[in-house]
Amino acid sequence: MDDEMERDDRVFLLGEEVAQYDGAYKVSRGLWKKYGDKRIIDTPITEMGFAGIAVGAAMNGLRPICEFMTFNFAMQAIDQIINSAAKTLYMSAGEVNVPIVFRGPNGAASGVAAQHSQCFGAWYAHCPGLKVLSPYSSEDARGLLKAAIRDPDPVVFLENELLYGLSFDVSDEALSKDFVIPIGKAKIEKSGNHVTLVAHSKAVQLCLEAAQELSGSGIDCEVINLRSLRPLDMDTIVNSLSKTHHLVTVEQGWPSSGIGAEISARIVESRSFFLLDAPILRVTGADVPMPYAKTLEAAALPQPQDIVRSVKTVLNKK
Repeated sequence: MDDEMERDDRVFLLGEEVAQYDGAYKVSRGLWKKYGDKRIIDTPITEMGFAGIAVGAAMNGLRPICEFMTFNFAMQAIDQIINSAAKTLYMSAGEVNVPIVFRGPNGAASGVAAQHSQCFGAWYAHCPGLKVLSPYSSEDARGLLKAAIRDPDPVVFLENELLYGLSFDVSDEALSKDFVIPIGKAKIEKSGNHVTLVAHSKAVQLCLEAAQELSGSGIDCEVINLRSLRPLDMDTIVNSLSKTHHLVTVEQGWPSSGIGAEISARIVESRSFFLLDAPILRVTGADVPMPYAKTLEAAALPQPQDIVRSVKTVLNKK
């Protein structure tokens, strides 16, 4: 955000506690002191209100970054995100762009119960007019956020609270102020030959852990980090499937109408179906609101052992 605010004085950030408090998760640390009240704006607790201000600013040529303290609170602003931001380019016959980024933590954190733990990846990926990004690594977050801020259309940028605290190796290339990851391009985090694991956000970490465990049994997993949920990079998935012939999708969201369901449908509806040597399996969160109790929360979220079990089922291994 700092790089892009330095590069383009139309970029500004608004949201709850983003300025003087440095952000609820310290994502905007130091930006208020550097850019001041006009570009780092603390808002009242009114998502519908400040999201509407941000959309109006975008329609008038600015490039707002609208932070939600959690995407669960974006439910209050859903009318602005969908009806005002996502549909305007179409409804104006291509005359009015809305270059805005809606960003903040999405999905389950730890011990925050049902109203703070929902994954909105499938919700927003359902809506034409939006681009939906879900980074896993530091490099993903840096390159994709730059791409999102520079994009002429609305982008929903789904971060993860538990990933904020993780450290990742970052290439010299990624440290460049011109480093941008193209929207809509997945990344192969680990190459393999026996089964394809497809995931986004924290679920990528779970897949890598499961792949490490499965390697001890002689099972070689290919792990794909989607990075972009809309548009979906089906080419990378299909190319992997043409090699492994087995597919397991992994996500922390609910199973019904999820990202894994969409990927499965697209494969079944195309000639890619004939690449499969076994049915596709989906590993997801449980189909319940998130429990508060620690043990129940763990049971409601996919774990590496769930992925291991699904891979062995797909490959018919004991």
